[in-house]
This record gives sequence, C-alpha cells and structure tokens, in this order.
Amino acid sequence: MKAAAGRGARETRQDRKDGPERSCVVTRVVKAPDDLIRFVVGPDDMLVPDLRRKLPGRGVWASLSAATVAEAVKRRAFERSLKTKVVVPPDLVAMIDALMVRDTLQALAMSNKAGLVQAGFAKVEAVIGSGRCAAVIEASDGAEDGRRKIGQALRRAELAREDAGLKPRKVPVVAIFAGEDLELALGRSHVIHAALAPGPAAEGFLSRWRRLVRYRTGDAGASHPEEPIHPGSVDDDSVDHRTTEPAGPKAAGPSTE
Repeated sequence: MKAAAGRGARETRQDRKDGPERSCVVTRVVKAPDDLIRFVVGPDDMLVPDLRRKLPGRGVWASLSAATVAEAVKRRAFERSLKTKVVVPPDLVAMIDALMVRDTLQALAMSNKAGLVQAGFAKVEAVIGSGRCAAVIEASDGAEDGRRKIGQALRRAELAREDAGLKPRKVPVVAIFAGEDLELALGRSHVIHAALAPGPAAEGFLSRWRRLVRYRTGDAGASHPEEPIHPGSVDDDSVDHRTTEPAGPKAAGPSTE
C-alpha cells in the first residue's frame, strides 16, 4: 500500500510538472503547454514571457505563434485575462523571437561542447557520408554554391540508403542563423557549414530550433517531427526524420489557430 501511495504521489508531482492543458488567450483553443507560450507579470507590472515555464506567479498563455502574440497585444487580451494592471512591451513579438534565438544558439553551443558539432565543408561532407548526421547547419548568408554542394552530398547519402535497402531519412537543414551568430555560438571564425551528430544535446538544439521556426511561421508540424535520431540508431530502418524550414522569418499575419 505504501509503495502504491508513493507511486501515486510521484505521478501527481509529474502531472503538476507537466501541467494540464491550457487555453490560448486569443483563440481560447485548449492546447498542451508545449504548444503555447506562458507569460507572467514581473517587476514593475511588466508582462514577461516565461519560455521555460518556471517563473512564479499566475500565468497566461498564448499559442506558439508570432501572429497570435501580435493579436493578443492588439486586443489587450493579456490585461483582460490577468485582470490586473500589466504593462505589455510594444515590441513583445520581437522580444520573444530574440529570446528564442538566444536560447537556440546557447543549445548549439552546448552541443559543440559535447563534441557533437563538426564545422568546415570537408568535415560536413564526411559526417553526411557516414550516416551519422542529425542535422546540417548552414549560415543564412553563405554562398549559394556551397549550399548546392551540401545539398548534393545529402542527396548522395539518401541514394546510398536507398541502395542499401534502408528507409529514406531526410536530414534537417538549419539555415536561419547568420555566419556571425554561428561563429559566436561555436567559438570559431568563418563558420559557413556545420554538421550535428546525434546526442541529447543535439536533440535539445533541434527542439528549440523547431519551436523558433514554428513561432515565426505558425507551422504546427515544425514542433512535432517524426522519431528523433538517437546515438547508435542512425542506420535504423525505423527512423524517418523529416523536418522542413523556411529560409527566414515571415511577417506576422492574422492568426489561423
């Protein structure tokens, strides 16, 4: 009985940690916390985005979409939902984007410290050819010729899998960060191409990247990829890793959520 009670207590704590489904302050659609952004009232009654959902205080939620956040600001939906005095930053949409970019680049730096990042054209080609490439990272301001050659290497790898009778696995290409951003994250100069090997830190980076892409585009599929690539299972037939990405952020339009 005590063991059962202990399990029940642990389950309750986990439920509290994950949180119940919440409704978007704009659309009123009920969603899981991973599909939303939490906001709290901080010092000086300022509305603060709580991207990691750890800040104290009563929260209010908006869909993971720049367009929805912009609509919430326009409608003064945060103030009405919180029913208290709150100062909403006029640049809230851009502020959230900048925070997500910083968080994603920090995750890339952690992947680099874990030894999962190889930079340089020849090294990237080698990682792609090895079948152990979790993602390709390209500077958004890099030369088109280099992108084309990396694309050819990715296609050759796909054909090699097909010839070996393995299920196709499209490697995601991260191309929303400028070379300067990649240089700062990786602590080296002139970063145009990089390859990411499988590992927990790599999945952390890719998860943040997908959320950033989804925030900018409103594309729900960007945050829900197929089964991730795990170390030791890169050539597993069961993996089908398909993730798409736009060339850059889109202007926030009317919310369709």
